[in-house]
Amino acid sequence: MILHLDTLSTLFLTVICLLMGIHLKKRIEWLQRFCIPSPVIGGFLVSLIIWGLKSFNLAEINFDTSLQTFLMVAFFTTIGIDGSFRILKSGGRLLFIYLFICWFVVIFQDTFGAGLAHLLGVDPVIGIMAGGVSLTGGHGGAAAFGGMAEGLGVQSATVAAIAAATFGLITGSLLGGPIATFLIKKFNVQIKADENVERVQVPETIAGKIESIDAHAFLKMLALVLGIMVIGQFASAQFTKATGFSLPSYVGAMIIAIVIRNINDQVELFRINQKSVDLISEVSLGLFLTMAMMSLKIWELKAVALPLFTILLAQVIILILLVVFVIFRLLGKNYDAAVMCAGLMGHGLGATPNAMANMSSVCERYKQVSMKAFMIVPLSGAVLIDLVGIPYHTWLINILS
Repeated sequence: MILHLDTLSTLFLTVICLLMGIHLKKRIEWLQRFCIPSPVIGGFLVSLIIWGLKSFNLAEINFDTSLQTFLMVAFFTTIGIDGSFRILKSGGRLLFIYLFICWFVVIFQDTFGAGLAHLLGVDPVIGIMAGGVSLTGGHGGAAAFGGMAEGLGVQSATVAAIAAATFGLITGSLLGGPIATFLIKKFNVQIKADENVERVQVPETIAGKIESIDAHAFLKMLALVLGIMVIGQFASAQFTKATGFSLPSYVGAMIIAIVIRNINDQVELFRINQKSVDLISEVSLGLFLTMAMMSLKIWELKAVALPLFTILLAQVIILILLVVFVIFRLLGKNYDAAVMCAGLMGHGLGATPNAMANMSSVCERYKQVSMKAFMIVPLSGAVLIDLVGIPYHTWLINILS
């Protein structure tokens, strides 16, 4: 039996799966401990069911995922809106150091992954899927760039990227705390955080602020996001037509959003209602990622499973060595640096929630909160890293496809 779900049915099932993922995450402790995203939980369960039905020749289910691109572009547009260069100025020297470390890590992961994949005899783009695309990019980046790679003819890119992102979430959560503890004991670090902390302007998505949203403010921000999406889609199409270099619409939209945000920071043409932007970001990412997970073809993973695992294992080992022997020293070789290293292991292999969980665990153990770490790490790992990461993913995938 072959079942085709139209756009409305697919959207309905997507919302149900997302709600199911949220419910399960609240009820199952280890899902919270490893910071597994709710869209991954709900969507992956559906993809497993579909895999089982196909394996036993009972049914084949196809989704109309035409809304997936729209949701993805909306999410990356909100990322661009958060990319204010004014934040960089307020973060101080340590923010720049940590941010340049993040940029180096994402570039290295992509480049190393592609090179090792070539040595292992698989498509180098699969190596990128096991690099910064999924490790620093998380499941959102994995689904977005996996789809881009498949559009350029790389088979199994999405399923490889999603598998890599899941591997990264788990390993990043497991390793962050122990590595910070090792650094503190190895270098006899004094358990004292720097209390002279410059206030960094953290987007509300990260800071967790709760404010009411009225319909008028939300509609204004929705109009801004949609307008940027239209301009970004046009700009991407024109760029691709002129150069032959595939620039996805979500990358164009993110770049346009960054430009508009920073112009507005200078001339203040309109007020950014951050909570409305955060809501658009959370809903669009949740639905996009759930839909991507639902339509995941798990059976395609078998062809690249061994080289993918080899690349991921090498990525983990190298990041550990960098953190222990280089990054800890660059960050100051103190308690704040150790906590930030725990955060880097979290979002350098998984996602920002993993970084926050790792840092919270370390601070709870030593009864000392590092305000520097809690302001700088999520800001760099959730927002500013994409200013370099996303263009580099795009460029390298185009070059190697």
